[in-house]
Amino acid sequence: MPDSARASVSTASAAALPRPTLGLPQAVALIVGVVVGAGIFKSPSMVAGMTGSTEWMFAAWVFGGVISLIGALCYAELTTAYSHAGGDYHFLNRAYGRSVAFLFGWARLSVITTGSIALLAFVFGDYLHRLLPLEFAGKEWGPVLYAAAAVVVLTGINLLGIRAGASMQTWLTVLEILGLLVIVAAALAMRGGAPEPALPAAPPSGTSFGLAMVFVLLTYGGWNEAAYISAEIKDARRNMVKALSLSIIVITLLYVMVNWAFWKGLGIGAMARSDAVAADMMQSTLGPVGQAFIALLVVVSSVTSINATMIVGARTSYALACDWPVLGRLAVWDARRDSPATAMLVQGLAALCLLGLGAMIGSGFKAMVEFTAPVFWLFFLLSGLSLIVLRIRDPHAERPFRVPFYPLLPLCFCATSAFMLWSSLSYVYSQELGGLNAAWIGVAVLLAGFVLLGLMHVLHPNPSQRRLPPQASKE
Repeated sequence: MPDSARASVSTASAAALPRPTLGLPQAVALIVGVVVGAGIFKSPSMVAGMTGSTEWMFAAWVFGGVISLIGALCYAELTTAYSHAGGDYHFLNRAYGRSVAFLFGWARLSVITTGSIALLAFVFGDYLHRLLPLEFAGKEWGPVLYAAAAVVVLTGINLLGIRAGASMQTWLTVLEILGLLVIVAAALAMRGGAPEPALPAAPPSGTSFGLAMVFVLLTYGGWNEAAYISAEIKDARRNMVKALSLSIIVITLLYVMVNWAFWKGLGIGAMARSDAVAADMMQSTLGPVGQAFIALLVVVSSVTSINATMIVGARTSYALACDWPVLGRLAVWDARRDSPATAMLVQGLAALCLLGLGAMIGSGFKAMVEFTAPVFWLFFLLSGLSLIVLRIRDPHAERPFRVPFYPLLPLCFCATSAFMLWSSLSYVYSQELGGLNAAWIGVAVLLAGFVLLGLMHVLHPNPSQRRLPPQASKE
């Protein structure tokens, strides 16, 4: 590229960068919306069965909140010191170099983010089809059409800009929280004796409690997505810490209250045996009306999570393209809408392709995305370690917030991530997809990333030519 052309690209990029537009309530709504999804309607029964007693069940959910809060404090330091639309991508880039960051960006674009959008869209379609069946499409394609419509509509809304997406997210999150509080209120209004006794009398073994924590932490997962809006939060130095901490506290309280409602309505034994714990609890309280309410609540929760995932997900692709100019227009930031418009559009198209693939092979796609969990936890562990690496490599960087009890809390967070990586690997190793050991799926994703990385180095060998400043401007 000629010097004059490169200069014009740099000037254009500098003129259109992420800027602070989100307030604290909008940031909290985004984080809560990403985290509180369909998992809270499924995980409680598994956790109840694995812990086997009321005390250990509630301890698992509280412990999950504590671990998430420790992780949030680690991310608060990273995001206030290195606020950037790339989030984890930017931290990994600074700590380990752009090759590791590229592999992370590839994993998010190919499976983690787009796969999450597709799966949430399938959940949305399944439940909405139960409420409003599309007779002309039948049971097989009706949910798929609803799922595709959700992706198209929400992508369109977010293409209008961060304000439109964030405003919608705030209202969706409010509706979601109100719905969960209705479940709690229904339990409070119930009359009857105490819940049935716990399953076993003895405390759970370390293995069973550890497996329960896998599902608990998966249900808490997603709060780290706040890193991707760190460059767009007003007064980020103070509000990022508040947003992360408040979000985790709200989520922990919600999860504990909802589990109490399930326990109050069913007892821990019935919770453990239930395939749809929320539906069973509400049916026992309100009958068919309760079941319809749960279906509607799952629809709202799915839309809330899809919208929040779209907002934060596109920003990784944007940051990736800023470091690799060969990716072209993915690095375009729409200054008028305060949004990575091209990256948002590509993300939506990729999610639609995955929806089509999932519709053709059924549960195979769902399994494929679940089996890439080790890839997610690998990079999550590296993000946690990047805090320690950057403390060593960049000791003079301004850090408006520092993790208390350093390095104890960061090491605790990294140990938890390493445990989740090991647990997900152990689970994946025992699964098969089409006769193939499922562990190879995650390996294939990373290998494809290595091949693309080699091509990128050939096409753009000079790492010094970057189209985005290393740190976005702060208010």
